[in-house]
Amino acid sequence: MKKDQSLIRKSHFTGTKIRNLRKRNHLTLEDLSARCIRVDAQSAPSVSYLSMIERGKRTPSMDMLDNLAEVFQKPLEWFLDNEPEPDTITPLKGNHGGIEGMALEPNFLFSNDILQIAIPEMLSQTGISGRQFAQLLIRAYQEHHQNHFPDLERAAEEVGQKNLYLTSDDLMGIAHDKGLVIKWFDQTDIPEFASNSASPKALITSYFSAPNIVNLNRVLQQRHSRLKYDLAVHIGHAVLHNLEGLQCILQIGGHDTDAIREASTPSAQDTLNAWRDFESSFFAGALLCPKAPFRQLLDRTGYDIKVHAQLGISASVAMRRMTVVSSYPHWHYFDAYKPGKLKAVYRGNGIPLPWGNMRSVEDPCQHWAVFRKFSDISGESSAQLSILTVGGEARLYCCESVQVDDLAGNAHILCAGIDLNPAILAQGGDPQIMVSQLKKLCIKHGGSSVIPRSLRAQLLSVARILNINWIERGMDNEVRVICTRGNECPRSPSCYNI
Repeated sequence: MKKDQSLIRKSHFTGTKIRNLRKRNHLTLEDLSARCIRVDAQSAPSVSYLSMIERGKRTPSMDMLDNLAEVFQKPLEWFLDNEPEPDTITPLKGNHGGIEGMALEPNFLFSNDILQIAIPEMLSQTGISGRQFAQLLIRAYQEHHQNHFPDLERAAEEVGQKNLYLTSDDLMGIAHDKGLVIKWFDQTDIPEFASNSASPKALITSYFSAPNIVNLNRVLQQRHSRLKYDLAVHIGHAVLHNLEGLQCILQIGGHDTDAIREASTPSAQDTLNAWRDFESSFFAGALLCPKAPFRQLLDRTGYDIKVHAQLGISASVAMRRMTVVSSYPHWHYFDAYKPGKLKAVYRGNGIPLPWGNMRSVEDPCQHWAVFRKFSDISGESSAQLSILTVGGEARLYCCESVQVDDLAGNAHILCAGIDLNPAILAQGGDPQIMVSQLKKLCIKHGGSSVIPRSLRAQLLSVARILNINWIERGMDNEVRVICTRGNECPRSPSCYNI
């Protein structure tokens, strides 16, 4: 059969569709090629040709498409539909949380060469620095892998011997053993930030200088939890990167000073430095909270946020490590500053956010737990159940929030939470029915509602199986409907005059 000359104009999604069909049917490239050979050996694609089709580097002939259509039991037209349903082309990360991807078609426009030309221009137009872009890439990579990096875990365990109670003196000894020299300095803040009342005050806590010197701010002697973290990060750099080409500067509060001083054009060094910083930060958490013993402690305490005081570490380190070590994978973690800014985000279950990277927006939903916590003067942690519509589906979240002050004097909110829909489903419930019912009650009562007895028993069972005590405390408060932006407010009447 003569190849249809117009086929290339109709096939931009074909490679993506074939790839996703293959993966959803748990077939390797070799498996699919063999299946096609059984249908018709003459028109069957080889393994290498299939790979090129999936990557958009080759267009299958009509005979080959007929063969593939027979294998997957799809009409030929399905492969040539340039307006498919989103869920037929969107690669999913699986059922363990994580973010969803999107099909990039026509595929040839997203080649490495074209992207490397286009990205600097895009960043220049949006005002994003190369360093910020590198950090965004890393966060996407982190969420794609559900925050699990076993090689970094193993490296930290070898150094710390899985000791859950390392002291600052222990870490000083480890630093010395790794060839690091400790020096102290008296710099306390960064003057150019002090005059900007809208920006958190910044404080450099430590920095590395070649060939092997770790400079520590004396203010760290006032807070050993932060001292331990800084030491653990620098140990991570020494262990993972052999002290080569390091530009490690740790600071509290303020903006990302590197991002402010850098041009928008990204460089390979930006990405390398950002990746090394991420690896060393993750290593530090694993060193201070080794996975197995920390999980055992969390299980004994019902994931009580206060375990950080018992271990002599910061609440931030403990809460971030919860998202890693828990056997339940659907976690998120926020670090919020006024007025409506997030310094660090991990949203392993793909929560849509109205802000990020310390960027403020005009109308963030003020019913999010991280913002409501700013008005709470009790000093205690608080739990909240929230309903957010994600991709047309109502999802139920529970989080624990606590207000802390950093060494620079900035108040901010730490928030760790979970997506309860998968847990409800695992216990035989129907999360869509349950959460939709809760949402209707909340809307009926102005945006929040107590949990009715019929649903409370089901949620209580889920909470106890998960063994997370702040879910039960959250159930004692009203469930709140939240949104991403004010102009998306689902409440009636709306919270915003738009």
